[in-house]
Amino acid sequence: MAQKNVVAPRLPNPTPEYDFGMMNQLLSVLRLYFNQLDNAGPIAASSQFNGADVVAGLSFPPNAGATTPSLPTQANLANLRVGDIYYDTSASNVLKVKT
Repeated sequence: MAQKNVVAPRLPNPTPEYDFGMMNQLLSVLRLYFNQLDNAGPIAASSQFNGADVVAGLSFPPNAGATTPSLPTQANLANLRVGDIYYDTSASNVLKVKT
Protein backbone atom coordinates (compact mmCIF):
# COMPACT_ATOMS: atom_id res chain seq x y z
CA MET A 1 0.00 0.00 0.00
CA ALA A 2 1.57 3.25 -1.08
CA GLN A 3 1.63 6.43 0.92
CA LYS A 4 -1.00 9.00 -0.04
CA ASN A 5 0.75 12.08 1.32
CA VAL A 6 3.82 12.05 -0.95
CA VAL A 7 4.42 15.25 -2.91
CA ALA A 8 5.92 15.05 -6.40
CA PRO A 9 9.48 16.43 -6.40
CA ARG A 10 10.68 19.37 -8.46
CA LEU A 11 12.67 17.86 -11.30
CA PRO A 12 15.87 19.58 -12.47
CA ASN A 13 15.73 21.65 -15.65
CA PRO A 14 17.31 19.95 -18.68
CA THR A 15 20.56 21.17 -20.12
CA PRO A 16 20.96 21.89 -23.87
CA GLU A 17 23.36 18.97 -24.17
CA TYR A 18 23.70 15.70 -22.32
CA ASP A 19 25.26 16.29 -18.91
CA PHE A 20 26.19 13.32 -16.73
CA GLY A 21 25.82 15.32 -13.49
CA MET A 22 22.34 16.55 -14.40
CA MET A 23 21.23 13.06 -15.42
CA ASN A 24 22.60 11.63 -12.19
CA GLN A 25 20.70 14.30 -10.20
CA LEU A 26 17.48 13.53 -12.09
CA LEU A 27 17.78 9.81 -11.42
CA SER A 28 18.50 10.44 -7.72
CA VAL A 29 15.38 12.58 -7.36
CA LEU A 30 13.24 10.00 -9.16
CA ARG A 31 14.70 7.14 -7.11
CA LEU A 32 13.85 8.97 -3.86
CA TYR A 33 10.32 9.74 -5.09
CA PHE A 34 9.61 6.15 -6.11
CA ASN A 35 10.99 4.87 -2.80
CA GLN A 36 8.55 7.17 -0.98
CA LEU A 37 5.66 5.90 -3.10
CA ASP A 38 6.61 2.27 -2.49
CA ASN A 39 6.95 2.75 1.28
CA ALA A 40 3.94 1.21 2.98
CA GLY A 41 4.13 3.73 5.81
CA PRO A 42 3.62 3.08 9.50
CA ILE A 43 0.31 1.24 9.17
CA ALA A 44 -1.32 -0.90 6.52
CA ALA A 45 -4.94 -1.99 6.48
CA SER A 46 -6.96 -4.29 4.28
CA SER A 47 -10.43 -5.79 4.14
CA GLN A 48 -11.26 -9.02 2.38
CA PHE A 49 -14.30 -11.24 2.02
CA ASN A 50 -14.02 -14.82 3.23
CA GLY A 51 -17.31 -16.30 2.07
CA ALA A 52 -19.95 -14.25 3.88
CA ASP A 53 -17.51 -12.90 6.51
CA VAL A 54 -15.47 -9.73 6.21
CA VAL A 55 -11.90 -10.24 7.40
CA ALA A 56 -9.99 -7.07 8.27
CA GLY A 57 -6.29 -6.90 8.90
CA LEU A 58 -4.02 -4.22 10.35
CA SER A 59 -0.25 -4.41 10.40
CA PHE A 60 2.08 -2.20 12.39
CA PRO A 61 5.85 -1.85 12.35
CA PRO A 62 7.63 -3.64 15.18
CA ASN A 63 7.54 -1.60 18.36
CA ALA A 64 10.17 -2.75 20.84
CA GLY A 65 8.51 -3.96 24.02
CA ALA A 66 5.00 -2.79 23.16
CA THR A 67 2.19 -5.32 23.32
CA THR A 68 -0.38 -3.24 21.43
CA PRO A 69 -0.03 -0.49 18.87
CA SER A 70 -0.56 3.05 20.10
CA LEU A 71 -4.01 3.77 18.71
CA PRO A 72 -6.43 6.20 20.33
CA THR A 73 -9.09 4.88 22.70
CA GLN A 74 -12.74 5.77 23.21
CA ALA A 75 -11.47 8.49 25.60
CA ASN A 76 -10.22 10.31 22.47
CA LEU A 77 -13.49 9.81 20.56
CA ALA A 78 -14.43 13.51 20.56
CA ASN A 79 -11.14 14.40 18.82
CA LEU A 80 -11.32 11.68 16.14
CA ARG A 81 -12.57 12.12 12.58
CA VAL A 82 -15.26 9.92 11.04
CA GLY A 83 -13.50 6.79 9.77
CA ASP A 84 -10.67 6.86 12.34
CA ILE A 85 -9.89 3.58 14.11
CA TYR A 86 -9.76 3.44 17.91
CA TYR A 87 -9.59 0.88 20.75
CA ASP A 88 -12.75 0.46 22.80
CA THR A 89 -11.10 -0.49 26.10
CA SER A 90 -14.50 -0.95 27.75
CA ALA A 91 -15.12 -3.87 25.34
CA SER A 92 -11.87 -5.82 25.81
CA ASN A 93 -9.81 -3.65 23.40
CA VAL A 94 -12.06 -4.17 20.41
CA LEU A 95 -11.07 -2.10 17.38
CA LYS A 96 -13.85 0.20 16.27
CA VAL A 97 -14.31 2.80 13.54
CA LYS A 98 -15.80 6.18 14.40
CA THR A 99 -19.02 6.73 12.46
